[in-house]
Amino acid sequence: MTNLLIRLFVKNSGETSDPAVRTAYGNLSGFTGIICNLLLFIIKLLAGLLSGSISIIADAFNNLSDMGSSVVTLLGFKIAAKPADKEHPFGHGRMEYMSGFLVAVVIIIVGFELLHSAVDKIIQPAAIVASALTVSILIVSILIKLWMYLFFRKIGNTIRSSAVRTTARDSLNDVIATSTVLITSLLALVFDINIDGYVGSAVAVFIMYGGYSAAKEMLSPLLGEAPDPQLVTDIRDGVMAYDGFVGMHDLVIHNYGPGRMYASLHVEVRADCDVVEMHEIIDHCEHEVGTRLGVELVLHMDPIVTDDQHLNEVKAQVAELVKGINSQLSIHDFRMVSGVNRTNLIFDVAVPYGIGRTDNQLRGDIQQAVWTLDKHYFCVINFDNVFVG
Repeated sequence: MTNLLIRLFVKNSGETSDPAVRTAYGNLSGFTGIICNLLLFIIKLLAGLLSGSISIIADAFNNLSDMGSSVVTLLGFKIAAKPADKEHPFGHGRMEYMSGFLVAVVIIIVGFELLHSAVDKIIQPAAIVASALTVSILIVSILIKLWMYLFFRKIGNTIRSSAVRTTARDSLNDVIATSTVLITSLLALVFDINIDGYVGSAVAVFIMYGGYSAAKEMLSPLLGEAPDPQLVTDIRDGVMAYDGFVGMHDLVIHNYGPGRMYASLHVEVRADCDVVEMHEIIDHCEHEVGTRLGVELVLHMDPIVTDDQHLNEVKAQVAELVKGINSQLSIHDFRMVSGVNRTNLIFDVAVPYGIGRTDNQLRGDIQQAVWTLDKHYFCVINFDNVFVG
């Protein structure tokens, strides 16, 4: 069924890097969510009103909120597909994350309202009139939501959409919630046991937790999360495969929405290289690696001296001392400036986040260690916080 819908409504479905194809997938997921959730809301509300079950009614309004979420997701994809303009030079891709966050907020609000109704049901319980029709409706609802989970999961993974993956996870949560409600109805039908208010409360809390988890996931890329470690590795391997590059550092990756990744880094080259030839290599690297990985790549050239034996020996010694302080530390852009009474060692230290030491503490430790080499060495250090993949 999923593959049939994709063939019918998504042209060139395999070209997921094409913004138009991505938008078509988003439209398909949005319209499917609206239709299915509207159907589920109607039949569950009917079952809840006939049986007097607050847990079924709560589950019905959960589907109504899911329908609203699908509308928001649909709008999010439409806005995210808009090209860059004067006010938004990097495009509107982050709107997809924003729509996912709004979906999560709606889920939390609905869950809170349902919890209020369920607590009232605990305080003032009412009889449940469960029937075979009620049970049948819930079973059909579970099967539909299970298919929706598989449908959204496939689309979310195909186009790498956090918003659609959130919808898939919410559908799976609905399967669990409705299954719980089904058990409640069966207990009322077979054993005349009424735990409706308690189960309704549990479903409401479950819904709110799902909304909280989704909101947290959507906020992360909006605030600026650490890049995918695999992407970091792929960029590093791709760049360092080029002849003439002897090192790289200061890799920075910005995410402006799915399919809109920008990365910059410094490549170290021999100071005596042919500048025109190296510029040509850098241009080729930016285009080839960037196109292959779907990233707008910008390289900055850092010339370094590689034929000064004394400088290379001191650099290696300092690098070893720095690693002795913490194995995650590394140095780059190393220079030596000799004076009458002292020699300045100027270099950058790459410091991973969460290392547990301040820059001043590290500066003092490194200086003390370097003085074991020569009391005339003074360190001039610039610290770079980095993500370690």
